[in-house]
Amino acid sequence: MGFFDRFFGSTIESIPQPAIGFGRYSDSYKSKEQYAAWEESLDLFEKQEYLASFNAFFTYLRDTKEKNVSFVEEKGEIRFELIQGSKKIVGFANRKKVKAEAKIAITENLNIGFMRRLMEENFKMRYSCFALDADNDITIVFETNILDASPYKLYYALKEVATKADKLDDLLIDEFEALHHTDESLIEHATISEKETKYQFVISEIKDVLEEIENGKLNTHQYPGGIAYLLLNLSYKLDYLTVPEGMLMETLERIHRLYFTKDTKTNLQKNAILQKEYQQLVNQPKADFFKGMYRVKTSFGITKPVTHDRVVSFIDGELHQMDWYNDNGHHKVALAIPGYIIGYCLFNYAIPKPDKDLFYLYYQIIYGSFFEKLGFKLDLVDFEQQAFNKKGIKRAIKEIVDANKEKYPHLAPNTNKLSFDGQVKFTKSYLIMIRNLDLTKVE
Repeated sequence: MGFFDRFFGSTIESIPQPAIGFGRYSDSYKSKEQYAAWEESLDLFEKQEYLASFNAFFTYLRDTKEKNVSFVEEKGEIRFELIQGSKKIVGFANRKKVKAEAKIAITENLNIGFMRRLMEENFKMRYSCFALDADNDITIVFETNILDASPYKLYYALKEVATKADKLDDLLIDEFEALHHTDESLIEHATISEKETKYQFVISEIKDVLEEIENGKLNTHQYPGGIAYLLLNLSYKLDYLTVPEGMLMETLERIHRLYFTKDTKTNLQKNAILQKEYQQLVNQPKADFFKGMYRVKTSFGITKPVTHDRVVSFIDGELHQMDWYNDNGHHKVALAIPGYIIGYCLFNYAIPKPDKDLFYLYYQIIYGSFFEKLGFKLDLVDFEQQAFNKKGIKRAIKEIVDANKEKYPHLAPNTNKLSFDGQVKFTKSYLIMIRNLDLTKVE
């Protein structure tokens, strides 16, 4: 299957590409059939036809591309399995109750350290709790009476079980020696070549930003906002382009939290903390990065669905900041601003599909050499001439329009106003093009 076939729909030229995904999974891009199944589930639950309602619910949840959900009804009971990353959530629903469970880790002994940690985590849970199963292994469990198992509650409860199980297993196992992985058969390890390429990219990008902060022309004390753009753009692009698990994922999420947490620290102090986080990543053994480089199936996204208006608002609030940095010779900072805008949106939100596709194309254009090292064959940049391929970029944009035209009939990016005179001018014009899209949707 060609690259644009996989991501944007049909294409004139079918070019085989590596089966490597990018960015955070979102369950917001569902089919008409899935949305119809959701409405049916709600209707059947109101009619107290509970098993039929659950059948429709799991049909709604099932992503045919991910093959993430399986369920079967027999003898008055539905048994189901959901996959979320490295974890499998198993459960059943009958005419009395619904129960779901995911095994987190195998224990050698009941260490007081991790048991206290789990008790603390339980206070954060709304629908489920950590527990010990018959083998004294750590599990996370959700259970509720059938009358209280509406599709809305079921969705959020299963999402809590799935996302907590997937995130905390690696973190707990890294922290406590008494804990070990459960079944790892759901993990598809990346090739050594892919791991090496991503690792080198991570280290190179971090060192480049730290070098710019340390020895660049921008006064770090006078312009902490510019430094923050560099540090945050770095975090979001590493998250999107390497799709990390385990240690790197947690570090990048912590960097986001550290900067945006409202506390008494100044932006200057936060920048210094983020720099230390990145330096610690550089000092980590390569093997620690490799452990978190694998592919998984997913049932629930963790990003919040938003409309195009939210993207427009974010672009309007930040993009104009490019001008001062560019006019004063701080080109790397200027280029980090559109990267920050795109990365922040992809890190935090489930944005409309055209925005998502065009943001992905941005990364392909700006980081074309990284994609090339991963084995992708793109026609977007002429590396020998160090120039944009105008025809290739416009053709790629047209592919995105064609793939989304049915749901977004007014989608018409004005590619005539794109500037190909250097990266800074191109990225600004590209974001303005996206900002001006009409994403009025046809349901």
